[in-house]
Amino acid sequence: MRVYTVHESKDPPSDRLDRAEALRFVRDGFSWGAAIFAPLWLLLRGFWLAFLIYVVVVAALGFGANALGLSEQIQSLIMLALHILVGFEADTIERWTLKRRGWEMIGTVSGRDVVECERRFFDSWLPDQPLLRPETLSVSQITGSGEATMPLGGVRREPGAWRSAFPFGARR
Repeated sequence: MRVYTVHESKDPPSDRLDRAEALRFVRDGFSWGAAIFAPLWLLLRGFWLAFLIYVVVVAALGFGANALGLSEQIQSLIMLALHILVGFEADTIERWTLKRRGWEMIGTVSGRDVVECERRFFDSWLPDQPLLRPETLSVSQITGSGEATMPLGGVRREPGAWRSAFPFGARR
C-alpha cells in the first residue's frame, strides 16, 4: 500500500482541471535515490536549503570525527548512516520545502500504486471544484473561422468523462 500527500501551490489556477494538473503528489516512504545519491538528489530536486544543511552537517561530522580521531571505517559508517537518514526523510524534506515555498497540503490518499492514488483523490476532489473553462468552446470561436466545430483538444466530453480523459501520469 502506498501513501501520498497532495499539495497545492499558494496561487493555484482558477479552473479545476488546471488546478488538478498543478497538484504535487509526494510519496510517503523510503527513497533509494535520496539514500544513495543524497547531495545530487537534493540538488536535482531544487532543495537548496536542505542541500546547504546537508553540506554543513557533513562538514561538522567530518571535523568532529577527525577531532575525535575516529578511524576511516567509523567515518564511513557515520556517512552511511547520514545517507540512510536522508533516504528515510526524503518525503519530509520535500514536504518541508513545499511548505516553505507556500504550498499547502490539501489531502492524503493511499492505494496500490500512484495511478490508483491519483484516481481516488481526483474522484473525491474534482467534483467539489468549480468548473470555469467552458468545455464546448470550439476552435472556430477562437480563430474566427467557421471551419472547425470540434471542442478544444479534439474530444467531445460528456459530463463525468474527465475520469477517462484526465492524464493521471502528471507531475510528481
